Amino acid sequence: MRRPLVAGNWKMHGTRASIATLVAELSAQAMPTDVDVAVFPGLIHLQTVLAALADCAIVVGSQDCAVQMEEGALTGETSALQLQDLGCSMVIVGHSERRQLQEENDGVICRKFIAAQAAGLTPILCVGETLAEREAGLALVTVQRQVDAILLELGVDVLSNAVIAYEPIWAIGTGLTASPEQAQEIHAQIRVHVAKYSASIAQALRIVYGGSVKAANAAELFAQADIDGGLVGGASLNADEFSAICRAAGN
Repeated sequence: MRRPLVAGNWKMHGTRASIATLVAELSAQAMPTDVDVAVFPGLIHLQTVLAALADCAIVVGSQDCAVQMEEGALTGETSALQLQDLGCSMVIVGHSERRQLQEENDGVICRKFIAAQAAGLTPILCVGETLAEREAGLALVTVQRQVDAILLELGVDVLSNAVIAYEPIWAIGTGLTASPEQAQEIHAQIRVHVAKYSASIAQALRIVYGGSVKAANAAELFAQADIDGGLVGGASLNADEFSAICRAAGN
């Protein structure tokens, strides 16, 4: 039985004051004990959030890491080893916003995946198609290519310590959400694809859905057989909304 994961990606949101309020409100929430809960603050707030949630079951991760695991001459970057040293345990790699805005390709994302695991972090690998790709019937081809960028380079065993997040790009921050059936179809196909390499790893692999997840639609999404939780954007900035999503995953 796969343990659900609900992760809140705070993106480039928050001031010191608003983050302190959000963390205090999260700490006061009754989170389900049968769900892994994680938050991903912006880099400048990581230490504050790690300290504030030190006695809480909520895990703290980073939204990105450098392609190089160790310290080095990469101005403006943060290594996975530095993140691990801070106390992070997870890191998002390959988010569509970085693929698009930072022009990160599959090769760069694979290097970040390697760096994360080498430093002892669990990578959340984001995959997903654009609206044009979906309308052209290329959703599955696109997602499989993004997964294969890891599998063909590193082998299936690396997915024993990783999470895949399916985020249709057309549903991120748009208010649009893939229907539970649309999301389940891609999740199931990802699992079937990984099973070609290893049935046992595919069965244990957590595949979470991201794309305008809210308390109102979470239960229906999480009820699908191959959806193991969510990578939540805007709704994770509201403690009540986020905790409701977490409880939906536990149900």
